[in-house]
Amino acid sequence: MIKSFYSGLLGGSSGSKKGSRLALKAGISIGILAFLLWWLPTEILFKALGTIPVSVWVIVILGFIAGHIISAMKWKLLLSAVNVRITATEAVRAHGAGLFANLCLPSIVGGDFVRAGVVIKDRGQIEAIALGSLADRVNDTFALVTMAGLAGLMVPEMAEMKVARILTGMAVFLLVMVTGGMGVILWIPVDRIPGKLAKVVVRFRDALKSLVRVPHIAFSGFLLSVGIQSGFVGLNVILADSMGIKAPFILWFFAWPLAKIIALVPVSLGGIGVREAALAAIMTPFGIQSALVVAQSISWEVVLIISGLCAGLFVTMLPAYKTTK
Repeated sequence: MIKSFYSGLLGGSSGSKKGSRLALKAGISIGILAFLLWWLPTEILFKALGTIPVSVWVIVILGFIAGHIISAMKWKLLLSAVNVRITATEAVRAHGAGLFANLCLPSIVGGDFVRAGVVIKDRGQIEAIALGSLADRVNDTFALVTMAGLAGLMVPEMAEMKVARILTGMAVFLLVMVTGGMGVILWIPVDRIPGKLAKVVVRFRDALKSLVRVPHIAFSGFLLSVGIQSGFVGLNVILADSMGIKAPFILWFFAWPLAKIIALVPVSLGGIGVREAALAAIMTPFGIQSALVVAQSISWEVVLIISGLCAGLFVTMLPAYKTTK
């Protein structure tokens, strides 16, 4: 059942070129993790992982899954802004498929394509669903930048670093890209575009106009993104506390979103390895032992893997959308 569901969805994604890219990114992830394990005192790392109680694992995994159920509802809300009406079951089913796909696709964003693909396969409306999904991803990224930026202002030592300037640059870059893309879609003369592509642009334009007419929905999505990502930071703090990592709560609100942003760069398999190295590089200057930081990040990877596998199994049990004739 699982194999047929995902092979039907991803059937067109095979190919030697894509396979080689996947292998390269997997190699980069393995290489970074291997270097960290070689460089860091592994006895401290594995001892820290072994101190996490089963109850903490259960709480964090359930919390992570709950966060993604809320995230699915946020995506459903943003799709409604572009006139794509899906049920809560459809949203959870598609989002769960994307969560599972993150385990085997070369970037975190790859799960977004699978999530959108599930609904597109059932409903069509390619341009509107693509735009709603893009709005969701931009919301999440802005939320991470905002969280890291605000938290950075509250960390005393941060005044001596240039991180605020970097985060401001990220926010400005995102804003320019989003507004520039919106401008191109809204104002490019359709008569200058080839026939088939012109129809696509018109459909994108209609969907974008629908989104622009309801800015409160986009803002609500942003607030939900901040809430969800803040919850994930809290889950990371629970893991860290169980491993004996004593770091200020506000430092986690700065370091974890920033490491997640860095991990979005598509050079590794789902950000694995990059996230661990980034988090260690950010937190070590604040007196946190690198081995403990990497151990905590690996424990979060375990949560992602277990939750992704559970989601992949669960979504195949949910009913697919049936069109009415």
